[in-house]
Amino acid sequence: MTAPSPHELAVTVRVFSQRFSSTPLGARLARHLAAHQLHVWGIPHGSSLSDAATVIVAELAANAVTHGRVRGRDFELRLDHAPYVLLRIEVSDTRAERRPPARGERRGPVPLDESGRGLLLVDALADRWEVVDRVGQGVALPGKTIRAELDLTPS
Repeated sequence: MTAPSPHELAVTVRVFSQRFSSTPLGARLARHLAAHQLHVWGIPHGSSLSDAATVIVAELAANAVTHGRVRGRDFELRLDHAPYVLLRIEVSDTRAERRPPARGERRGPVPLDESGRGLLLVDALADRWEVVDRVGQGVALPGKTIRAELDLTPS
């Protein structure tokens, strides 16, 4: 299948958004539902794009559960898919005071560290990622969102 020319690109953006409990089970469910939704959108299981996106969702959801958890509050996963253009992955939690370092400010983990590799994987797999304030329907909400983007344009 060849990519359409720029004036043939679809303008429809597909969106999936779901809240999950801030538990390991919630993080695992977010990963499974993301992989399923990508498959529904025509990004098959086992493809390099599906695998990269699923790892990014898994790492960001695990971070939300581990570092962004506020008792009684959920985290949210949002996927935006603009075919042939972009796949955006956003994971939002309600803890504002524990923001990860910005891209390029992270130190690598010491070899025997048991954690600290999640955002390094996101950095390696995503074309871009950033930490932004959490927003809902145009209103600032408590917490943060980590947004990772994968470019889908053919090279």
